[in-house]
Amino acid sequence: MMIPRSNAMPISLRTIALAALALLTAVASPAVAATCPLVPGGERMVAPGEGMKAAGVHVPAGLEEKKPAPLVILLHGSTATGAQMLRDSGLAETADRHGFLLAYPDAGIPAGNGFVWNIPGVPTVEGTIPGEGDRDDVAYLTTLIDRLVADGCVDPARVYVTGLSGGGRMTSWLGCVAPDRFAAIAPVVGLRAGNPLAEDPTRPDPATCRPDTPIAVVAFAGDEDRTNPIAGGGGGYWQYSMHAAEQRWAQLNECKAAPTTRWVSSDVYEERYGDCRDDAEVIGRVVVGKGHSWVPDNEALWELLSRHRRD
Repeated sequence: MMIPRSNAMPISLRTIALAALALLTAVASPAVAATCPLVPGGERMVAPGEGMKAAGVHVPAGLEEKKPAPLVILLHGSTATGAQMLRDSGLAETADRHGFLLAYPDAGIPAGNGFVWNIPGVPTVEGTIPGEGDRDDVAYLTTLIDRLVADGCVDPARVYVTGLSGGGRMTSWLGCVAPDRFAAIAPVVGLRAGNPLAEDPTRPDPATCRPDTPIAVVAFAGDEDRTNPIAGGGGGYWQYSMHAAEQRWAQLNECKAAPTTRWVSSDVYEERYGDCRDDAEVIGRVVVGKGHSWVPDNEALWELLSRHRRD
C-alpha cells in the first residue's frame, strides 16, 4: 500500500520555525504606541509613580486621540496650591484653544495653607532651607513627564514649564538642572539664574546654575512688583535684578546678538537676546503698572513657548 507523502515537518521543527518567524516579525515591526488614557475635556489626576502624590492635569476637550500633545507644567506660588494656580492663571482656556495638556501639581513641602517648592540651598518664604526629608521636586516633576510620555499622552519634544513667584523660581531651577527635559521655560515674576552670589548678592552665582545644554527662556514681570522687584532687592532669596538674570541666561545660551528693547504693546516692553546657540533665545517681557501677580497675556505666552522644540 502506498503511504501518502506529508508536507508537514515534525512538530518540534515546526514549533521552532514558527517561533523564529514570530521573533523576526517582532524585531522588524515597530512598537505599538501607547494610547493616552486621559479622557478629553476636564480635570484629571495623574500619579507620577507608585506611592507618589497625584498631580492635576487639565485635558482639553479638543485633544487629538492617539496623537501625543504638547505639555505645559504650571507651578504655583509659595504657600499656594496647583488648583489655585489653575484658577488664577486662566491657562486652562488657552489649553482648550490650542490643544495642549496642562499639569498643575502641588509642591512637595507643606507651608501655610498650601505648599512651597524644594530648591536646594534656598530658603523658602518661611525662612527654612529644605532638608533631606523633603520631596525632591525636580525628580517628582520629571517623573510626571515620564509617566505622561510613556502613557502616549505627551510629545517629549514639546514639554514646557511656567510658574508664578516661588513657582517662577522653581521654573528657573528646572532650567538650571534639567534643561534637556524642556523645550522652553517661562518664569513669571520669579526669573532667576542661580542663587545670589555670597559676596555680592546683586549678581547670580555662576556655580549654582550650570545647565549642560541651552534652553529658551521667556520671562514675565510687572514693573510695580514690590515682592520680587525687577530692579532687584526684595527677600533674601532674591536680591539680583531681572536684567542680571537675563544677562546670565544669555551667557549660558551663548547669545551673540546685542540685546534689543522694543514695545510689543502700549503697556508691555520686551528685552530680547538673540542669535543664541540652538535658537535658545532669552526674552524678558515687562508689563507696565502690574505688580506681583500673573501678568502674562496667555496667548503671547503660548506663542513664545510653542515655537521651541527639544530635539
